[in-house]
Amino acid sequence: MLDLRKLRYFLTVAEELHFGRAALRLHLAQPPLTRQISALETELGFKLFDRTSRTVTLTAQGRSFLPYARGVLEQVELAQVIAGKLAAGTAGQLALGYVSSIALSDLFSHAIQAFAQRFPDVQLTLVECASGSLGAQVADGRLDIGLSRLLPQGDEVQALSLGEERLVAAVSKDSPLADLDAVSLAQLSAYPLILFPADYGSGLNQSIEQLYRHHGQPLHPGPTGRQITSIIALVAAEQGVALVPACTQSLMNKGVTYRPLVEVDACAQLLVLTPAKTKSVLVDAFLNVITDALHIR
Repeated sequence: MLDLRKLRYFLTVAEELHFGRAALRLHLAQPPLTRQISALETELGFKLFDRTSRTVTLTAQGRSFLPYARGVLEQVELAQVIAGKLAAGTAGQLALGYVSSIALSDLFSHAIQAFAQRFPDVQLTLVECASGSLGAQVADGRLDIGLSRLLPQGDEVQALSLGEERLVAAVSKDSPLADLDAVSLAQLSAYPLILFPADYGSGLNQSIEQLYRHHGQPLHPGPTGRQITSIIALVAAEQGVALVPACTQSLMNKGVTYRPLVEVDACAQLLVLTPAKTKSVLVDAFLNVITDALHIR
């Protein structure tokens, strides 16, 4: 294996084309530098320099070898930089899980943008999944951090509340409800309610069902959709109504009208999930970024 120190000596002499000046740059006496270059030439099997009493020039083989030697040393320097960033927690990989409705929020996009700007050497992987599976994936290490609307079970995952988001009613543009300034749960209960599938483990479903129970209104389940976009598409197709986070209004569908709810407690929580015991430096960094983004919204 080539000696990196000898490659550095070669590169310095190649840049200076003078053993004396190269020795000064390397803080070496000239004779040891000459011996190291000769040893490298013996190891390579060809001469790197043509030397006279007055001039030093690269041989044809030396000129061909130079960019490879330089590339090796640049990669070593890069590896040292990355190693330092890994040790400091400013490089690496972070797997972020999220539920589909949260991805539509300004908070989500602002946090992703700010994190990418602060930590450009971190590879951020985004994984969309249901609230019901987020906690388990954070607990077993498949995800480093999760954005959910469902409080996880057990003590392996820690949940930090980022507040609540208002729910709005999504109704067909041709529905009588579209002509109202605001709608109530009592009015919505006359229509099929489009939800995520029951086996999906949706935190949004849980919030909506609790809201209906609290206000004593009957909930008539309608068709289901596994994505917030498919739920809105079903509303546009006049298959029912839906309660969705306010950020869903960014989904502009000409067949859907959004209306505020009369009930002031119509909200869905937003939680950030992290491992309870083994948080990494990058997880803490993302927590700082998203709480900062929360304050500037």
